[in-house]
Amino acid sequence: MNTHNANQEPELIDLYQKPEKIYTRSFSGRFRNWRLAGGTFLFLLFFGTCWINVNGRQAILFDLPARQFHIFNTTFWPQDFILLSWLLIICAFGLFALTAYAGRIWCGYTCPQSVFTWVFMWAERITEGERNRRMKLDKTPMSTEKFLRKSAKHILWLTIAFTTALTFVGYFIPVRQLVMAVATFDVTPWGIFWLGFFTLATYGNAGYLREQVCIHMCPYARFQSVMFDNDTLVVAYDQKRGEQRGPRKKSADPKNRGLGDCVDCTVCVQVCPTGIDIRDGLQYQCIGCAACIDACDTIMDKMGYDQGLIRYTTENQLTGHAPHWLSPRLLGYGSALVIMISLFFFTLSQRVPLELEALRDRNVLYRAINDQQIENIYTLKIANKDQQAHTIQIQVAGIENLKIAGKTTIVVEPGSVEQEIVRVIAPLINGAPITRPIRFSITSSQPGLKAITTESRFMVPGQSKDKR
Repeated sequence: MNTHNANQEPELIDLYQKPEKIYTRSFSGRFRNWRLAGGTFLFLLFFGTCWINVNGRQAILFDLPARQFHIFNTTFWPQDFILLSWLLIICAFGLFALTAYAGRIWCGYTCPQSVFTWVFMWAERITEGERNRRMKLDKTPMSTEKFLRKSAKHILWLTIAFTTALTFVGYFIPVRQLVMAVATFDVTPWGIFWLGFFTLATYGNAGYLREQVCIHMCPYARFQSVMFDNDTLVVAYDQKRGEQRGPRKKSADPKNRGLGDCVDCTVCVQVCPTGIDIRDGLQYQCIGCAACIDACDTIMDKMGYDQGLIRYTTENQLTGHAPHWLSPRLLGYGSALVIMISLFFFTLSQRVPLELEALRDRNVLYRAINDQQIENIYTLKIANKDQQAHTIQIQVAGIENLKIAGKTTIVVEPGSVEQEIVRVIAPLINGAPITRPIRFSITSSQPGLKAITTESRFMVPGQSKDKR
């Protein structure tokens, strides 16, 4: 609702009406430069990491058919999904803490939807021209020039979208193999499906939907307000300084005419990717990108006024109150974030890339070796979740004079599961329980790894059934 006129009736918007196309104009400024630097880094990270090899394997590869997730020198398995849960919780609380402090700065600078929208708007500008020219072009009937410009734009959009899809799928199918398959038209049906899906998703979201994703589809835009308080940094218009609005000459004294610093040029509206007027107050459509700040500062410089008519500030600062940077909400989110990060790294430090399972042979409960010894047979399954081979030492304990008959050392290759038949012998003791607990443990020759232990039961002659 517009706050410029206190008596103005609220504007009713039909959610089903066709949204007006937003034509953004070019601008420059320090926040745009920061966004370009951040976007360049994220693009290099996304498009470049998949081409890095470590020890002959793609550095980051999520091998779904093999159920192995390689991240540099570490391989994660489905059993490690608890770590993914911790990571998602950390990201959530990190986003909450960032929002409580700096509003929707994530949306404006690093959200993939925003980043790719800016890229697609750049492609639109270099093919169809600046804002006024694009508006004029859309109003003219189809001509050769219009067809060529529109075609060039869509070809560029599709190229960016396909490159993005190829890179994303390249984190699940080795990217070099995928590129060769695309070049030779030898892509699997599933590969074709996902390449097409992500190409169309990028093309549609960044080319057509744009601000509609942020306004109507993104849940973050809806619940972000619960994390805001009067000390949250937001993009805001200084109404006390800017009102009354009105055009004037640069040499004119606005005070003599009863005007504020806002010259009512609407440049802040023309650069906004969601098409809002920041002078109407804080709105949920604002993604905190600071485009209006850069545009307004440019006009203030031309007029000889101080910058900051539109700026990052807090509600307390706008009303003349002292800011409280460590608000209770920020302290709460920050504390939760520190705890989650600590638990994550503790869990990661305790992770051993080996797994052990012991299955006792149920077909033969026990076998008498002689009058003094009883034998049980077990199948040990040892999984090596590492990217290097491990020499494993098998041990058993739990009963006095318990021993393993046969070899106790095996080699488990990277990313494989070895099954070893183990014969365990124990002395026959009169009056002892017919089932007794035992513990199998495995240790690796690689230093720094703790032993992995699992329990089972050892059977001796008797009438009772195996309770396991």
